[in-house]
Amino acid sequence: MRISIYILLVLCLAGQAQAQKKDPNEDLLNLLGDAQTTEHVQYAFKSPRVINSHSMEMLHKGTMDFRILHRFGPVSGGAYQLFGLDQASMRLGLDYGISPNFMVGVGRSTSKKEVDGFIKYRFLWQSTGKRTMPISLVWVSGITINGLKDVTGVEAIPTTFSRRLGYYHSIILGRKFNEWLTVQCAPTLVHNNIVENNLTPNDLFAIGFGGRVKVTKRMAITWDYSYLLNRFPTNVNYNPLSIGVDIETGGHVFQLHFSNAVGMNERAFISDANGNWFKGQIRFGFNLSRIFQIVKPQEL
Repeated sequence: MRISIYILLVLCLAGQAQAQKKDPNEDLLNLLGDAQTTEHVQYAFKSPRVINSHSMEMLHKGTMDFRILHRFGPVSGGAYQLFGLDQASMRLGLDYGISPNFMVGVGRSTSKKEVDGFIKYRFLWQSTGKRTMPISLVWVSGITINGLKDVTGVEAIPTTFSRRLGYYHSIILGRKFNEWLTVQCAPTLVHNNIVENNLTPNDLFAIGFGGRVKVTKRMAITWDYSYLLNRFPTNVNYNPLSIGVDIETGGHVFQLHFSNAVGMNERAFISDANGNWFKGQIRFGFNLSRIFQIVKPQEL
């Protein structure tokens, strides 16, 4: 009888130990479950803009970006103009993230006293894991309003509100290849309701290119360039090229750059006259971005 009790006790303990032992199949299922999560690519660029042009990056939901874009005069002005520092143009902007894939923004530039606004939507978001997406695809549409008193320059042609307007549409296709390199391409259409002469088309087509190379944890080299497909060649219209250095400091992203463009939105730097890099008609400038969390993370 006592032996039977001992045997029963040993069997019970053995069964309990077996029950507590982890099932290897369960570990395998857990590993498979972890692999099924989707990881979206973050911080392809440190800002929703490369330098002049929009980037594939979006603002987080509930985040506001206050941007100061500042550009001095041409370096070719020499010592008399303090190599352009005596002259300046700028754009003040406010951008807001409505959702992870949708943001809006407004701005005002000193050049042509232009007011602009845009909407930006991300159709595809580069990701790995459960859903693999090799690229990001973003759409941007904007409108600009020329604020000058006379936008035609011809007395016989009155300045109407319609003649003040311009538009642009851009599709941004980009990829972050690794932690150090991001590249994007952006076919763009710009429409101006009024143009200077018959040689200038109302619709301009361009292909934009941009990129970012991370140098250190808080520093990166950026560039953007737009190639105009149908603009009549003149000695004052050159394709816009900008090269800069991003410096990240906490909630700020500070960018130093050189550019041959005065305008700081797609309509302006694609349509308006740009300088010649080889003749020193480039401008030193800086962009400053300050992020504010309008909606608290726990409320998102």
